[in-house]
Amino acid sequence: MTFHVLISDPLSEEGIYPLRQANGVNIVMETDLTPEQLGERIEGFDALLVRSQTQVTRELIEKASNLKIIGRAGVGVDNIDLEAATEHGIIVVNAPDGNTNSAAEHTMAMLMSMARKIPQAFHALRNQNWDRKSYVGVELKNKTLGVVGFGRIGQEVAARAKGQRMNVIAYDPFLTAEKADKLGVDFGSVEDVLKVADFVTVHTPLLKETKHLINKEAFEIMKDGVQIINCARGGIIDENALYDAVKSGKVAGAALDVFEQEPMVDFRLLDLPEVIATPHLGASTFEAQESVAVDVSMDVVSYFTTGTVRNSVNLPSVPKEIMKKIEPYFDLSERLGAFLTDLTGVAAEEVNIRYAGDLANMEVGPLTRNMLKGLLKRHLGKQVNDVNAMYIANQKGIVVNEQKTTEAKGFTSLITVEVKTAKGTRKAAGTLMNGQGARIVKVDDYLVDVVPEGHLLFVRHNDRPGVIGRVGTLLGQENVNIATMQVGRSNAGGDAIMMLSIDRPAEAGSLEQLAKLEEIQGVTPINL
Repeated sequence: MTFHVLISDPLSEEGIYPLRQANGVNIVMETDLTPEQLGERIEGFDALLVRSQTQVTRELIEKASNLKIIGRAGVGVDNIDLEAATEHGIIVVNAPDGNTNSAAEHTMAMLMSMARKIPQAFHALRNQNWDRKSYVGVELKNKTLGVVGFGRIGQEVAARAKGQRMNVIAYDPFLTAEKADKLGVDFGSVEDVLKVADFVTVHTPLLKETKHLINKEAFEIMKDGVQIINCARGGIIDENALYDAVKSGKVAGAALDVFEQEPMVDFRLLDLPEVIATPHLGASTFEAQESVAVDVSMDVVSYFTTGTVRNSVNLPSVPKEIMKKIEPYFDLSERLGAFLTDLTGVAAEEVNIRYAGDLANMEVGPLTRNMLKGLLKRHLGKQVNDVNAMYIANQKGIVVNEQKTTEAKGFTSLITVEVKTAKGTRKAAGTLMNGQGARIVKVDDYLVDVVPEGHLLFVRHNDRPGVIGRVGTLLGQENVNIATMQVGRSNAGGDAIMMLSIDRPAEAGSLEQLAKLEEIQGVTPINL
């Protein structure tokens, strides 16, 4: 059987070598097609390989009746309509590891260039200005590098920094003190890292939680004269706050490869002599470009020969008879994962999922992956999906266990998720109410009936008269409207909980005031 592959963006011959060597693969490379021409050509091809130039739209996918797999030679898949691909049963693969070395090297190059003021000195020399006194730098030896985000790239940067005899302290939601010790770095919270670092480099995805992670408040807790690097994603650093911090002298240097808007439109930062920059070159090496092409080529070959892929970023097609039975539980499973991530506040070390009642007789693997997606997305963003969630959990050292039982304690079906973290164990159980959708019916050992959506507050308190009233009064004063309230207690006068559904997120100040109320043990915001 012959498989036909269309390559619509430039890829090196070295990058597509695995495809050239595979039996039964016919390659067509046409890199100058307009969207209209590509739509006319796509029919009959089994695979499409692209970089960032080709826009793989729903319209294109709907014309590709024979397409089975799309390969993106790069990390992101912003130019591919994943939802449309999934609906049409098309696997999408990318190359998440291909630029790791390139990005780490670029980070170190920017760090060293900033520390020794190399770009500034070169610019002066180009202008025939022999000035040695103005460009005295600092050594890296014995300095502390703070790494915020300790995934593949962060770890590679740390290894290189240690080679320069730097001390390294790292934060990552999935990093534990034990793992940090094995990797030879110190471990702390974001605040710990920012307080002690002489140099700070960020390597997190850009999420709602990480947007402007490095902001005015973050700069205030840093050392005077700190230097900062961003070769990850524009928006992790608040550029206005960075500008002010550099102008004030708080930040002695900044090295930026990425920006909040690209191409840049606001060049104020580059007017500052302490700032050096490059135009998003972190992955721009010949080797990285070749590596990502090799990775997706190998995945395409693997799919044609064995039906398996390594770096899928969407959900493979599921037999209709299985999907019909479990599809109603997809939203519930993901929301249980997201709920527990917010409730625990830290990364999971072990996850135990128990399927009870009718679900005990079904194929629940897709539900487990979907729950893990909800659990991990808070920390890792859109890169986590149903297909790679289990793989990423394994990478992060998270133990995942499934159990089944026919006993559902009065419910037709029940999903119970237990998450173990360094801070303890939390659990939540959910079900589908007939005609009413998903419900969380148990949190830890407390019975509740909560719709898992919108903005929630989980309040732990002592079961005393007046506590509920004080909470309601304070939220009312803060103009936060309570939509629903659920109360559970272990025994009269003992520990109790409140689950509040509110119309908008409570501000940090409101949460602090709630936590200070008499008899309140803790307040946790949950956003679903």
